[in-house]
Amino acid sequence: MADENVLQDGRHRRVVRIGDTVRRPVQPWTPAVHALLRHLEDVGFPYAPRVKGIDGQGRDVLTYVEGESGPKGWAGVVDDAGLMAFARLLPAYHDAVTGFRLPEGLRWWTGESGPDGEGEDVVCHGDFGPWNLVWRDGAPVGVLDRDYARPSPRLFDVAYALEYVAPFRDDAECLRWLRYPEPPDRRRRLEVFAMAYGLTSTRGLVDAVIDVQAESVEQVRRLAVAGNQPHRDWVAEGHLDELAARVAWSRAHRRLFE
Repeated sequence: MADENVLQDGRHRRVVRIGDTVRRPVQPWTPAVHALLRHLEDVGFPYAPRVKGIDGQGRDVLTYVEGESGPKGWAGVVDDAGLMAFARLLPAYHDAVTGFRLPEGLRWWTGESGPDGEGEDVVCHGDFGPWNLVWRDGAPVGVLDRDYARPSPRLFDVAYALEYVAPFRDDAECLRWLRYPEPPDRRRRLEVFAMAYGLTSTRGLVDAVIDVQAESVEQVRRLAVAGNQPHRDWVAEGHLDELAARVAWSRAHRRLFE
């Protein structure tokens, strides 16, 4: 076996690179994620890793996408070119998964099996942030980590992404952690994202972001009660208070976005 290069060494999630593959812990919803990734390969979506199966240690095996991701991904969306490239990739993903249906018996992490072909739901990425994109030479070349994929309206992914790239954060965090050289013009960035995604209006987007933020508080709470990790640890460490504070900040500063 080739040497393992540790990419992530969390208490509940050890991710390693071996050659041109990535190995991750298997979850109950891994078969659903594999079905989604195989669909993306079948329709020619070039930004998704390919499924290689399960290895001898019972780990999920995917192809490795060369480039910068994780914390380094934040720098990619600071300028307009990166923000627009990020935003354009999201509808490309949504279009690629339109019409996808899970094989019988499989479930997402939420326990759902949809979408059912009715309404406007697609299989949203569920965690579409700069850290989950792979960047190379200033352009996104891959989209990682579909563990939180779920059937929802496309607006869910749009609002989730906007929280992080508008961003719905105070100036100090933007300057210290998110790689901005100066406080961002959040209203303009929201408009740039919306235009690049293909929306004709920004109406309702601020409310949608706040709704998704509030939903995430209850989502973490439910998962912790159900015994899921790392959510139990997050609650024990006070993460719910941090999430609630983000919702409060967004409500108090919505003028910055409208």
